[in-house]
Amino acid sequence: MSALRDPVRLIPFLFAGFIIVGTILLAMPFSSASGEWTSLVTAFFTSTSAVAVTGLIIEDTPVYWSMFGQITIMVLFQIGGFGIMTAATLLGLVAGRQFGLRDKMATQVERSRLDIGDAGSVLKLVLKITVVVESVLATILAIRFATVHDYAWEAAIWHGIFHAISAFNNAGFSTFSDSLMGFQTDPVIQVPVMLTIILTALGYPVMQELRARPLQFAKWTLHTKITVSATIVLLLVGFFATLGMEWDNPDTLGPMSTGAKVLNSWFHSITPRTTGFNTLDMGAMRDQTIVLNYILMFIGGGSAGTAGGIKITTFVVLLIIVWSEIRRQRDAVVFGRRIERGVERQALSIATLGATLIMLATMYLLSITGLPLRDVLFEAISAFSTVGLSTGITADLPPSGHIALCVLMFVGRVGTITVATALALGAAQHKPYRYPEEAPIVG
Repeated sequence: MSALRDPVRLIPFLFAGFIIVGTILLAMPFSSASGEWTSLVTAFFTSTSAVAVTGLIIEDTPVYWSMFGQITIMVLFQIGGFGIMTAATLLGLVAGRQFGLRDKMATQVERSRLDIGDAGSVLKLVLKITVVVESVLATILAIRFATVHDYAWEAAIWHGIFHAISAFNNAGFSTFSDSLMGFQTDPVIQVPVMLTIILTALGYPVMQELRARPLQFAKWTLHTKITVSATIVLLLVGFFATLGMEWDNPDTLGPMSTGAKVLNSWFHSITPRTTGFNTLDMGAMRDQTIVLNYILMFIGGGSAGTAGGIKITTFVVLLIIVWSEIRRQRDAVVFGRRIERGVERQALSIATLGATLIMLATMYLLSITGLPLRDVLFEAISAFSTVGLSTGITADLPPSGHIALCVLMFVGRVGTITVATALALGAAQHKPYRYPEEAPIVG
């Protein structure tokens, strides 16, 4: 029971509990459209994917699952997304109060700038943002589905609500079998979804600061400066790279008009870092575009948000360390602030652990399947980074492969929060002695 009183250990227990409950509900006959029992592996995989707000699926969501099953999935990724934002933020506050350091970035939350008095305030504000954004997006989508795409109002409202909640939580689940590929030329569907994904992928601390200090870059915290700046750069890189590499691909952008190419390239500069929605066939993309997606998925989005990956701040801190080392500078400095040594080590640890887990999972999946490395690596990174995009091999994996992906999704989602916090809390433990220093040869 002592583990349950530890906030760092409590989070995995809570998420595991929701996954188990979801598995039981989804396995029931009333959750499937056929009225038959669902295998435990399929139910467990779908529940894990939903709670971890990933979006990978074994069975086609609108075809296989009944309305009860679809609602259950929606509730699970709503709980998962809300829990991720609040858990990451609250654990960040725990770490911040432990040290009282303004620039502590282990969980990428700066206590001195959050202006939050207690946990209740965090929960209320996250809930308020969730309700407002989801309601606005659901309204826009429902009206568009009904008035332009000829859905009955009942169906349009359902599709609007489901996709609004899925987009806000970066879940990637869809009530359309081809995700959003049926709306390749509709900016009124794509643009609001993109804006919602970008907003929530920034993370709750950044959303809160942008709300309090809009367009006041000089007054932003270091975390907000890094997250916003790097997000803009990654969006531009993803857009121009996708547009250039897929421009004449007959299976993706090739047949489209110039306007549609631009629109869908923007969409696919966003989704690989955050959510599993797609308007293009991922399996038909060229190898160089797939490699780009590897990178974007692994980096992910902002901390204390619903996006996955190792997080933007972790990636930027690593870049700053490398650049400082190249320039033979003593300190890693960005925006006039020096990065703490402890944070540098935490960023390196998170990235290394993530890369190692992906490598091991890829090797295992390759050993039990005859699938190409290109697709298996994509699947492993997507699962760990809780992105949910796939080249189409998810359903082809054996049960043991599905379990492996479940481990990746759980660790990639819950593990990054708890590991980052544990590293932050562990950094406060100083031994009363230090070992002699020696420099081994590297490189």
